[in-house]
Amino acid sequence: MSHYKPIEQSFKVAYEYKLHFTEHIFNMDNPLFKDIIQGYNSKGDVKVLFVIDSGVLTCHPNLSKDITSYCTRNNSVIHLTEQMVITGGEQCKNDYHNVERILNAVNDNRICRHSFVVAIGGGAIIDMVGYAAAIAHRGVKLIRIPTTVLSQNDSAVGVKNSFNILGKKNFLGTFAPAYAIINDSNFLTTLEQRDWISGIAEAVKVALIKDAVFFDFIEENSTLLRARDMESMEYLIYRCAEMHMEHIAQGGIHLRAVLPDLWILVIGQPINWSI
Repeated sequence: MSHYKPIEQSFKVAYEYKLHFTEHIFNMDNPLFKDIIQGYNSKGDVKVLFVIDSGVLTCHPNLSKDITSYCTRNNSVIHLTEQMVITGGEQCKNDYHNVERILNAVNDNRICRHSFVVAIGGGAIIDMVGYAAAIAHRGVKLIRIPTTVLSQNDSAVGVKNSFNILGKKNFLGTFAPAYAIINDSNFLTTLEQRDWISGIAEAVKVALIKDAVFFDFIEENSTLLRARDMESMEYLIYRCAEMHMEHIAQGGIHLRAVLPDLWILVIGQPINWSI
């Protein structure tokens, strides 16, 4: 067999995912979540497994009931299987039992590659749930609903998932884009001031590196941002997330200059990128 030449092939995998902006995602009058599920499978009855940060439930005690009511109202489209609650924060990425719980739930609820896992919480929960979803069935579809400024403008926008092990942060990980990300500004209203400010710091860093005009906006609106003005914060998150997605897709090159078929709509509408 030594006389045969090596067989060589190269290929690229294209991904597309959307970052949506809304308020009160599980309000009965908000069709966005239903539309996302239905957009994937118009036949409906798509299985959905929720994993929720316990801290989010503490601040939003009606969330679980709202999810149940929303899915029940739209049960021709959404098949709610289970709502799991996991303690958030970096510690959730240190306990492999959390990953095993999610994998067991995926198995027990017969979540397949045409089903969805929905992660609701801060960046650590988003990371850990994304890792579990990525290794189940070699990848089940994930919807991220980040609940902090930092996760809405940075960590949940990316394509990385991870878990801490062997004393090393993010030692286990995958690159697996979410099917969709949903930024719901209502979750920001209950953040402590420290968490509100830390997300602004991320935007300052990105603006310093990439966009002087955006930095000027932050400087000019610093008082409003510190005072938790939601309109200013929504734009800060939008622009910071936009630049992160540009960087992921083209290594920092402005996509609008090189890929005119991609588009950005005004705040309140999706950012849609193909990578």
